[in-house]
Amino acid sequence: MSGEKNAFDPGWAAKFKDAVAAPEEAVRRIRSGSRVFIGTGCARPAKLVAALAARAEELTDVEIVHLLTVGDAPYADRRLADRFHVNSFFISDNVREIIQEGLGDYTPIFLSDIPRLLGTGRLPLDAALIQVTPPDERGMCSLGVSVDIVKTAAENASVVIAEVNPRMPRTLGDSFINALDIDALVPVDYPVAEYGSPKTDETTMRIAQYVSALVDDGSTVELGIGRIPHAVAGYLKDKKDLGIHTEMFTDALMDLVEAGVVTGARKSVDRGKIVASFCMGTQKLYDYIDGNPVFSFHPTEYVNDPALISRHHKMTAINVALEIDLTGQVCADSIGGRFFSGIGGQVDFNRGAARAPGGKAVIAMPSTAKDGKVSRIVVRLSPGAGVVTTRGDVHYVVTEHGVAYLHGKSVQERALALISIAHPDYREGLLKQAVEAKYIPCDLAGVGGRISQGPTDLRGVMVLGDGTQISFRPVKPTDEPVMRELFRAVSPETLYYRFMSRLKTVSKKQIQNLTYIDHRSEITIVGTLPESYGEEIIAIGGYFLDKSTNRAEVAFMVRDEWQKRGIGKFLCRHLAKIARRNGIKGLDAEVLSENRAMQAVFNGSGLKVRTKQEGNVAVFEMDLD
Repeated sequence: MSGEKNAFDPGWAAKFKDAVAAPEEAVRRIRSGSRVFIGTGCARPAKLVAALAARAEELTDVEIVHLLTVGDAPYADRRLADRFHVNSFFISDNVREIIQEGLGDYTPIFLSDIPRLLGTGRLPLDAALIQVTPPDERGMCSLGVSVDIVKTAAENASVVIAEVNPRMPRTLGDSFINALDIDALVPVDYPVAEYGSPKTDETTMRIAQYVSALVDDGSTVELGIGRIPHAVAGYLKDKKDLGIHTEMFTDALMDLVEAGVVTGARKSVDRGKIVASFCMGTQKLYDYIDGNPVFSFHPTEYVNDPALISRHHKMTAINVALEIDLTGQVCADSIGGRFFSGIGGQVDFNRGAARAPGGKAVIAMPSTAKDGKVSRIVVRLSPGAGVVTTRGDVHYVVTEHGVAYLHGKSVQERALALISIAHPDYREGLLKQAVEAKYIPCDLAGVGGRISQGPTDLRGVMVLGDGTQISFRPVKPTDEPVMRELFRAVSPETLYYRFMSRLKTVSKKQIQNLTYIDHRSEITIVGTLPESYGEEIIAIGGYFLDKSTNRAEVAFMVRDEWQKRGIGKFLCRHLAKIARRNGIKGLDAEVLSENRAMQAVFNGSGLKVRTKQEGNVAVFEMDLD
């Protein structure tokens, strides 16, 4: 196809004059008892929909099938419930009320399965009402902003009625239908429906920051529908060579293309192309995609194919949820027993991304609902809530309080990870309920107020002389088993220097005291290296604040094979920076006289240091002024 904009045949109406009809005439082909498909999103054929609704008194038992539509839905009126019956694959706000009242229907189905449903005749369509561009000189009409399941519906409906709108962008790819395959061509001329950018707030922006940190350079990204995916795009501007393979394309992604962030240069499928099945946005976006050869629009059976998605290197799928329980079950289509949205493509992309080389499947949501009155992280899903992403499929979960990685983790690890990213007001209650549910042992019942992931500004990075990069971050509740490994791996001498006592083992209680902290009066920072199974902790440092003196006691430990490489010095300076930012007056430490290496760390800290000897212990006082 050519990349020329508005490549329409000016004489198309004369060539296809036998099929040209007014909206009112065209919809007379629809009879009572018919199943009628209506085109998706911003390509909803408004004139045809209005003409069909105007025939309400003449029709009975007409089933209206669609995915998601923008704008008025006059058929979704309780007064017309015996005339039109709504059956939606995804519940948008224009039909939500009638479906929740039980006067309409919702068909829960993976988006990738809908084309098969239509194509096999298991859901036969009597008519399809769609919107297209005028035909080009070869008689081909572009489906414009909505290819998704529209192409399959048009190919399988007994009667196809299309609004022909010169304002519809001519999108390229597998997005064309021959005018000869359309039974009625209805000339219209009105602006394509626009979809404004969703409003964001502070919570949304914090979630977006956490999510964006999971997106690596060279990743291929899918952004689902909603405020959070839209906000994530705004935080990707420092990334390089991103690719796009997504259901929906929005204005936010257009900005990334314009900024040179999205190049598709590293895509392993459709390299250099931006692949989508529909777009919803402003006129600026529609002008941008019109005839633009960089964009390749494809039907849902291609875009949402989990096998195809999994072929993308570093595929990162970002979707949203309404509620998640402590075992990892994700509800995304209902609020309790009230249907709210739909399964959509969440499972398609979640599974595809999870199986992709270097892929990441991300579920994001605010930690609370109803202005903070309800926690979205719960011990058990609300009665009637449906599971969209199963506990076996979930990988990353993100709220404004952090990131929890659940895949391959035990129920105890999942519960602790999710509690740590719940809203602080609900953590203690969730912990108590988790103990009652036997998800976590009762010896953790008292750590509710000390379960958190710590703020992101406590992070740091150190590069050793050989190029090894060590990441430093606040300790997380799920680090407890890795911390046990750390203490088992160090020598008796290192343990002796750290605890100033000849310990054979470090008790579970001691490890918990280092792991479950409030990140205010207590700080624990761990130095980690990436491993195939997650992270390996090779160093730990922290302090405990004495509020009466506003000074903090500090201690470190580094695995034997990583000692004498400057890690202790880095930890000391990193903790000093954190303490200074928190208004702490100074750091204090007690070091055994024979522990010359640790004494050298403190003496070389760059702080004002005072020392005194008390028996076989050197006492250090380091001022932060």
